[in-house]
Amino acid sequence: MAENDAPLLIKRYASRRLYNTETSDYVTLDEIAKFIRTGRDVKIVDLKSGDDLTRQYLLQIIADHESQGDNVLPTNVLTDLVRSYTTEMQSVVPQFLSQSFEMLRDGQSKMMENFSNPLSAMPGFEAMKAQQEAFMKAMTSGWTPGGGTMPAQEGGAGEKGDDLDEIKAQLADLQSKLSKLGG
Repeated sequence: MAENDAPLLIKRYASRRLYNTETSDYVTLDEIAKFIRTGRDVKIVDLKSGDDLTRQYLLQIIADHESQGDNVLPTNVLTDLVRSYTTEMQSVVPQFLSQSFEMLRDGQSKMMENFSNPLSAMPGFEAMKAQQEAFMKAMTSGWTPGGGTMPAQEGGAGEKGDDLDEIKAQLADLQSKLSKLGG
C-alpha cells in the first residue's frame, strides 16, 4: 500500500466537482483512478450531506473503463452480478468477490517473489530439479569423453548402468508430464 494508510478524502461539491483535501485542488475521476492504482484508498463524501459516495464513484470509474474498451469484466460476469441483486445470492456475492480478489492479490505477490526464477512456481519443478541433479551427478561421476564408463566406485558396473536407465526413465516421464502441462 502507499505510504499513507489513511484514505485520501475527496469532497464532492454541489457543482459535482471533486476536491482533494490533501492538495487543495480539484481532481477528475481519472486522477482518482490513478491514486487507487498506486495503492491509495480514497473516500469520497458529499460536502453538504456527508454521505459516503465512494462506491458510486468507483462504479463510475469501472463503467468508464469498460466503455472505453478496457474490458476486464466479461459479459457473463456482469450478467451474473445483475442477477445477484435479485436473488438470495446477494448476500454471498460480496464475500466471494472479496475473497477472490484477495487470492488474486496474494497470487500476484507470490508471482513477484518468484519472478527471479519463474520456473520455481511450476508444478513439479522441485522434482525435475532433483532428477536433473541426480542425472548430472551420474553423468559426471561415471562418464568419460571417449564414451565409455569409468569403473564404479561402489558396486559393480551393472549397478551404475541400472541407475542410468532409471534416471533416463524418470527423465522421459518428466518430459511427458511437462509436454502435457504445456499442451
